Amino acid sequence: MRLVMKFGGTSVGSADAIRRVVEIVGTYARDHEVVVVVSAMNAPDLRTTDTLIAAAKAAAAGDGNATAQIAPRLLELHMRAAAEVATPAECAALEPQIRSMLDYMSDLSRSIAVLGELTPRALDLFSGLGERLNARLIAAALRSAGIDAEAIDATELIVTDDHYGNASPIEPDTRERSRARLLPLLAAKRVPVVTGFIGATRNGVPTTLGRGGSDYTCAILGADLDADEVWFWKEVDGVLSANPKVVPEARTLPRLSYAEMGEMAYYGANVLHPKTVQPLVHRRIPIRIRNTFNPSHPGTLIDAEGDGENVRAITAIKGLSLITVGGPGMLGLTGVAARIFGAVARAGANILLISQASSEQSVCFAIPSNEAEKVVHELRCELDREFAAHDVEHIGTIAPVVIVAVVGSGMRGTPGIAGRVFGALGAAGVNVIAIAQGSTENNISLVVSEHDADAAVRAVHAAFVG
Repeated sequence: MRLVMKFGGTSVGSADAIRRVVEIVGTYARDHEVVVVVSAMNAPDLRTTDTLIAAAKAAAAGDGNATAQIAPRLLELHMRAAAEVATPAECAALEPQIRSMLDYMSDLSRSIAVLGELTPRALDLFSGLGERLNARLIAAALRSAGIDAEAIDATELIVTDDHYGNASPIEPDTRERSRARLLPLLAAKRVPVVTGFIGATRNGVPTTLGRGGSDYTCAILGADLDADEVWFWKEVDGVLSANPKVVPEARTLPRLSYAEMGEMAYYGANVLHPKTVQPLVHRRIPIRIRNTFNPSHPGTLIDAEGDGENVRAITAIKGLSLITVGGPGMLGLTGVAARIFGAVARAGANILLISQASSEQSVCFAIPSNEAEKVVHELRCELDREFAAHDVEHIGTIAPVVIVAVVGSGMRGTPGIAGRVFGALGAAGVNVIAIAQGSTENNISLVVSEHDADAAVRAVHAAFVG
């Protein structure tokens, strides 16, 4: 069985956590082919990636010694953990590698300070350093426990475009490189420890994969290596039916479909980023979400079928504004919707929900609140003639609002689900501002006022999940 496992920053954030990782990997590496993907260390007193980004920005502001303070801290963080999880010989071999990478960071910092500019390309060099440091530490810890392991930079494996900060993998290049580099190691019973989050262009220039990048690395490698399963080791017992901070009764979901997980991830569940699921869906590779700190828990299995329950989870996205565009002249006005959303695109905003009544006299959509002012400005410019002719009479903003998403593939074709949702909200005194549901029927999305959000989530959860 071939497994690709990813361990997040908290799962590798201390010596104790690393010991757990070593134990987990050792358990499965005895009988299976295992590839490990790691994030940067996320220690209680030092979030590596955030610290690196802050140092890069300080350098761009003119502080040529921006890394002088953080380099010793990063060295101490990694070598202190190494002293507890690795043999003296492994520590002796690891330290010069760590120092060399930190020296490179210091040189880069001084160059940025001289230029007075932090390009996306330079920021990628900085922000991906934490994974490179940690992969070497984890590999040393595994070898110290008698597990043959090798640290590998994903710049050798994942070929991307040059969209620095949010690069996309290029296939089949990535598949060819990954298989050529990793399959011989697996055949030799060696565990590759791969850096998450980073890749490189065809010319070898390092890039980063954006938000959720380490999870994305794991999914890409899982798909390209034709893994039997891909496991994401987190700090929770799988995917929960709601945010436990809002719904204390939230429970672990034993099984979900890809479609359900995609909907939940898009609408606020923080376990996986939406794009993470896609490479694995195409190859129908099962996903498991498990807890590093409770490894005996089976977690959540995500596959093509799920278990067909009506409503599986209730999620929420906060910090939104609802933009409304309306007027009597919009009825039958050809192309107005395209112009509205073209204006939104020019503003660079991301639309999370769209709702329009069949009368065509109004349309509303939800966007992040920090993008609302620019969107409204673009809309007023685009619809200036329609305003003058009174075809469009208002462009309004309702804020702050929240999208509450009710997710479950079993809702498809099941009568009465929407009625139960609205009945639960009505009983809780929650007013629904807007509604949207796609033809897949995997998701009913509701816009409510932010002060009603938690009550809405609790009410729907109680009605369907218990």
